[in-house]
Amino acid sequence: MTTLDLSEFRTPGRGRGILAVFTWRYLLRLLVRKGTQTRYRNSVLGWTWSYVKPAFQFGVFFVVMGLFLGLNRGVDNFAVYLFSGIVVINFFNEGFGNATRSILENGALVQKIYLPRELFPIAAIIVAFVHFVPQAVILLIACLFLGWTPSVSGVLAIALGLVIIAALSLGLGMLFGAVNVSFRDAQNVVELIQMLSTWAAPVLYTWQFVRDAVPRWLFDLYMANPLTAAVELFHAGMWFPTSDGKIPHPEHLWTNAFIALGICVVFLVIGQMVFRRFERRFAQEL
Repeated sequence: MTTLDLSEFRTPGRGRGILAVFTWRYLLRLLVRKGTQTRYRNSVLGWTWSYVKPAFQFGVFFVVMGLFLGLNRGVDNFAVYLFSGIVVINFFNEGFGNATRSILENGALVQKIYLPRELFPIAAIIVAFVHFVPQAVILLIACLFLGWTPSVSGVLAIALGLVIIAALSLGLGMLFGAVNVSFRDAQNVVELIQMLSTWAAPVLYTWQFVRDAVPRWLFDLYMANPLTAAVELFHAGMWFPTSDGKIPHPEHLWTNAFIALGICVVFLVIGQMVFRRFERRFAQEL
């Protein structure tokens, strides 16, 4: 009696998780292209909105925090300090929000064909990075005008900050994106997190305000927060070289950054586990 070899077959609807995305690169490029081309469809200004919205956000914060509350007098080149934090938080908010909605927005594909569902949140993070680039270019031009020169440590700090934000956005995006298919309340929780993100990191204030206001253990937790670590890495790479140095780097900046990266890896693992648990019901729930 002949025995069938079933070793090459996999259970329908289950893939290899994030690793499977690397074998679907063509489809990933299509999803990224779709996300970038449809964002400003039928818009008069088109991609100009990628500059207008962060500029408007920066203007409001600069007037309120810089002029009204006087932080521009205590922080050298406060405009660069502020904007370098804003671009990081905008990258997180857009990536996290897009990844959370990615399964619902691609429901027709999920229901009709099989493909690794992780493609959708990963494509959402890449699209958020594409929209982050124009803001980063404006920041770079401003820093160059103020005498910024690249250094190895500064470039590494910026790169590590981007990795932290991308990993955090993807981990949380898969977690809440999977839950959001069955329980739409998850989207409301995401919006609350996005509202708090600007205040949960030293974007509108300096890290010294937190150090002087809270117990040491709470300050250590604050500095290990991935958003705080990413913002301070951007400050170290972009703002600090243009400043007068009166506000020093936080203590143990790199140690806290790698702790934050470890936290992001934990979120990635948890997000992947939850995603794989829920993905078998995506087609039925959509």
